[in-house]
Amino acid sequence: MFTDSQGPIECFDWGRFQIKGVVHSMDGEEVGKDICILKGEVSAWVARKGHALKPRMVACVLDSGISTLVIGNGVNGALKVPEKTRRVIRAAGIETLIVQETPKACATFNQLVRVGESAALLAHGTC
Repeated sequence: MFTDSQGPIECFDWGRFQIKGVVHSMDGEEVGKDICILKGEVSAWVARKGHALKPRMVACVLDSGISTLVIGNGVNGALKVPEKTRRVIRAAGIETLIVQETPKACATFNQLVRVGESAALLAHGTC
Protein backbone atom coordinates (compact mmCIF):
# COMPACT_ATOMS: atom_id res chain seq x y z
CA MET A 1 0.00 0.00 0.00
CA PHE A 2 2.79 2.41 0.92
CA THR A 3 6.57 2.16 0.69
CA ASP A 4 9.20 4.85 1.22
CA SER A 5 12.78 3.76 1.85
CA GLN A 6 13.66 7.27 3.07
CA GLY A 7 11.19 7.03 6.01
CA PRO A 8 10.65 7.63 8.81
CA ILE A 9 7.66 5.46 7.88
CA GLU A 10 9.25 2.94 5.55
CA CYS A 11 6.28 0.74 4.86
CA PHE A 12 2.59 0.45 5.60
CA ASP A 13 0.23 -2.39 4.78
CA TRP A 14 -3.04 -3.52 6.34
CA GLY A 15 -2.49 -3.44 10.12
CA ARG A 16 1.31 -3.17 9.81
CA PHE A 17 3.68 -0.20 9.96
CA GLN A 18 7.45 -0.33 9.60
CA ILE A 19 8.98 2.77 11.15
CA LYS A 20 12.75 3.26 11.39
CA GLY A 21 13.23 -0.48 10.92
CA VAL A 22 10.76 -1.51 13.64
CA VAL A 23 7.51 -3.31 12.82
CA HIS A 24 4.31 -2.32 14.64
CA SER A 25 1.36 -4.54 13.82
CA MET A 26 -2.01 -6.01 14.67
CA ASP A 27 -0.16 -9.30 15.19
CA GLY A 28 1.20 -7.98 18.49
CA GLU A 29 4.49 -6.57 17.28
CA GLU A 30 5.72 -3.51 19.19
CA VAL A 31 2.96 -0.88 19.74
CA GLY A 32 0.29 -2.41 17.51
CA LYS A 33 -1.83 -1.33 14.54
CA ASP A 34 -2.93 2.13 15.75
CA ILE A 35 0.02 4.45 16.19
CA CYS A 36 1.02 7.89 17.34
CA ILE A 37 4.23 9.47 16.13
CA LEU A 38 5.10 12.56 18.13
CA LYS A 39 8.50 14.23 18.19
CA GLY A 40 10.10 11.20 16.57
CA GLU A 41 8.74 8.72 19.11
CA VAL A 42 6.31 5.95 18.17
CA SER A 43 3.69 4.90 20.70
CA ALA A 44 0.41 3.03 20.71
CA TRP A 45 -2.62 5.18 19.95
CA VAL A 46 -4.56 3.53 22.75
CA ALA A 47 -7.33 6.14 22.99
CA ARG A 48 -8.73 5.29 19.55
CA LYS A 49 -11.91 3.28 19.92
CA GLY A 50 -14.64 2.94 17.29
CA HIS A 51 -14.83 4.93 14.07
CA ALA A 52 -15.84 8.40 15.27
CA LEU A 53 -12.87 10.35 16.57
CA LYS A 54 -13.79 11.96 19.88
CA PRO A 55 -11.79 14.85 21.40
CA ARG A 56 -10.36 12.59 24.15
CA MET A 57 -8.87 10.39 21.43
CA VAL A 58 -6.57 13.20 20.27
CA ALA A 59 -5.60 14.44 23.74
CA CYS A 60 -2.17 12.81 23.45
CA VAL A 61 -1.05 15.46 20.92
CA LEU A 62 -2.97 18.56 21.98
CA ASP A 63 -0.39 20.14 24.29
CA SER A 64 2.67 19.02 22.37
CA GLY A 65 3.47 22.25 20.53
CA ILE A 66 3.04 20.78 17.05
CA SER A 67 1.80 22.94 14.20
CA THR A 68 0.42 20.12 12.02
CA LEU A 69 -1.56 17.02 12.89
CA VAL A 70 -1.92 14.30 10.27
CA ILE A 71 -4.66 11.75 10.92
CA GLY A 72 -4.60 8.49 9.01
CA ASN A 73 -8.27 7.55 9.06
CA GLY A 74 -7.82 3.95 7.96
CA VAL A 75 -7.15 2.12 4.73
CA ASN A 76 -10.72 2.77 3.58
CA GLY A 77 -11.24 6.05 5.45
CA ALA A 78 -13.57 4.50 8.04
CA LEU A 79 -12.46 6.76 10.89
CA LYS A 80 -14.47 9.99 10.82
CA VAL A 81 -13.36 13.27 12.40
CA PRO A 82 -16.45 15.19 13.58
CA GLU A 83 -16.51 18.98 13.64
CA LYS A 84 -16.42 19.04 17.46
CA THR A 85 -13.08 17.20 17.41
CA ARG A 86 -11.75 19.51 14.69
CA ARG A 87 -12.65 22.51 16.88
CA VAL A 88 -10.79 21.03 19.86
CA ILE A 89 -7.70 20.50 17.69
CA ARG A 90 -7.82 24.09 16.40
CA ALA A 91 -8.40 25.45 19.92
CA ALA A 92 -5.23 23.67 21.05
CA GLY A 93 -3.24 25.84 18.62
CA ILE A 94 -2.64 23.17 15.99
CA GLU A 95 -2.69 25.25 12.82
CA THR A 96 -3.09 22.53 10.22
CA LEU A 97 -5.17 19.37 10.35
CA ILE A 98 -4.78 16.85 7.54
CA VAL A 99 -7.14 13.86 7.43
CA GLN A 100 -6.34 11.22 4.81
CA GLU A 101 -6.60 7.51 4.25
CA THR A 102 -3.70 5.95 6.13
CA PRO A 103 -1.40 5.10 3.17
CA LYS A 104 -1.60 8.72 1.94
CA ALA A 105 -1.26 10.05 5.50
CA CYS A 106 1.99 8.10 5.87
CA ALA A 107 3.35 9.74 2.71
CA THR A 108 2.23 13.20 3.84
CA PHE A 109 3.75 12.76 7.29
CA ASN A 110 7.08 11.65 5.80
CA GLN A 111 7.15 14.70 3.53
CA LEU A 112 6.42 17.04 6.43
CA VAL A 113 9.15 15.50 8.57
CA ARG A 114 11.67 15.83 5.74
CA VAL A 115 11.07 19.58 5.44
CA GLY A 116 11.33 20.07 9.20
CA GLU A 117 7.65 20.63 9.92
CA SER A 118 6.54 20.22 13.53
CA ALA A 119 4.05 17.43 12.84
CA ALA A 120 2.46 14.47 14.59
CA LEU A 121 0.71 11.45 13.11
CA LEU A 122 -2.23 9.55 14.54
CA ALA A 123 -2.92 6.58 12.30
CA HIS A 124 -5.50 3.81 12.25
CA GLY A 125 -3.93 0.76 10.63
CA THR A 126 -6.98 -1.12 9.38
CA CYS A 127 -10.42 -0.25 7.98
